[in-house]
Formats: sequence, C-alpha cells, structure tokens
Amino acid sequence: MNYSILIGFSLFLAAYLLGSFPTGYILARMVKGIDIREHGSGSTGATNVLRIVGKGTAIAVLLIDMLKGILAVSGVKLFYHYSDLLPTQWQGWFIATCALLAVIGHSKSIWLKFSGGKSAAISLGILLTMNVIVGLGTLAIFLTVLGISKIVSLSSISAAIAVNILMWIFNPSIPYISFAIVAAIYVIIRHRSNIERIIAGTEPRVGQTA
Repeated sequence: MNYSILIGFSLFLAAYLLGSFPTGYILARMVKGIDIREHGSGSTGATNVLRIVGKGTAIAVLLIDMLKGILAVSGVKLFYHYSDLLPTQWQGWFIATCALLAVIGHSKSIWLKFSGGKSAAISLGILLTMNVIVGLGTLAIFLTVLGISKIVSLSSISAAIAVNILMWIFNPSIPYISFAIVAAIYVIIRHRSNIERIIAGTEPRVGQTA
C-alpha cells in the first residue's frame, strides 16, 4: 500500500507539472518577445496567441497543449500496461485524477504564478486519449459552433457541455463521467469573463482583435 501511495502521488505530481508547462507564454516570448499575459484576454492559450502573435504560433500552442493532455493520460495507461504495482480497479480513477490535475495545471501553472490558459486544448487531448469517439465528437461540436458563431470561447463552452452527453453514451464509467462533469464546470468557470462579453455582444470573433 505504501508503494501505491507513493506511485499515485508521483503520477499526480507529474500530471500537474506536465499540464503546467507554459506553452503559450514560452512561444510568445520566443517569437515576439512579449508576456502574452499582458495582452489581449491575458490567457496563455492558443486563442489569445492567435490574436496577439499570429496563426503559426497559435497552431503550435494548440498542438503542444493537446499533446500535454495526451501524455497525461497515456502515462497512466502505459504504467498500468507495464506494471502491476497499482490495483487494476483504480485505473479509471487514476486516469481521471491525472487528467483533471493536468487541466488545472494548464490554467494554474506553477511556473506562471498560477495563471495560464482556459484549458480547452489540453482537455481535447485528454478526451482523445480517454476515448477517441468522445474526443472526435467534442471536436466536431467545437468546429460546428465555431463555424456558425466565429466565437472560440462559445465553441469551447458548447464542447464542454457536449462532452458530458458524449461520455454518457460512449464511455459511461463513473471515473470518466466524473472527470467530464468536473472538467466541464471548470472550463466554463474559466470562461466566465468570455460569457459576460458574449452576453454583452462584445466578445471578439475569429479574425478580430481582443
């Protein structure tokens, strides 16, 4: 049991630190020499990087942030594949917990005084690794709403809501459903300022500045 506690803590810490890697901040510094948190919405995510730095850098941020989510979940799956030190019945909860810690790390990075992004991109990477159908379904919702509204934040919020329905349908395990609910609430809370601007009609659309 002592080994289980130590291993579990190590996996949780690794997931948080992985999520904390400040992709947008680092690339904005490298490409434009700025602190992205002082521009636009203040987020280090791909959307704000797109508005302030440019498309190429934003795509890189999006892909790397998705990769962080993929690695956070894959790390637990690989550990279980090659080791029997943890009880198999805990696997779903370890995956869900590591996934949530990676999401929190992305938005509350220890390297950026607990600031960061809105956690949408890393959540997509997590979902694709948890269940590819759920991940692709969530992406389809995001792209559909984006195509209609041209508002990234509204698309992210819609996808966060939709993932709960998709998880219930395609992977109705208690740990995964719990992650979907908590992560969706967290992502929506992270977008609260965007929600206020959407209601006010002042939220920037794709192609506009913040």
